[in-house]
Amino acid sequence: MNPKIICLLAALSLALSGSVLAAGSKTYQITGTVVEATGSKVTVEKGTERFEFDIDPATVKGSAELKVGSTVTVTYVMSATKIEAGATSQVPSAQSSP
Repeated sequence: MNPKIICLLAALSLALSGSVLAAGSKTYQITGTVVEATGSKVTVEKGTERFEFDIDPATVKGSAELKVGSTVTVTYVMSATKIEAGATSQVPSAQSSP
């Protein structure tokens, strides 16, 4: 299968995932070289940085056909899986000038 089609399928899957539609999250894109690919994740290298993305095999058909060395564009969202509140700090209130 053509790598461009696979990339489009991956991007479409991320765009149509329930969390994206529910949250209305901002989407981001990265274009780089595949350095590792399995049915559940893909690692993309851009310059000296590596980015690892989880893939939902149920929604991205052909993700197992990603080839190491191919150039891909991944569209993704940042999504928090857990948020913990830290120590409470007091924010000084704004003082009004006379």
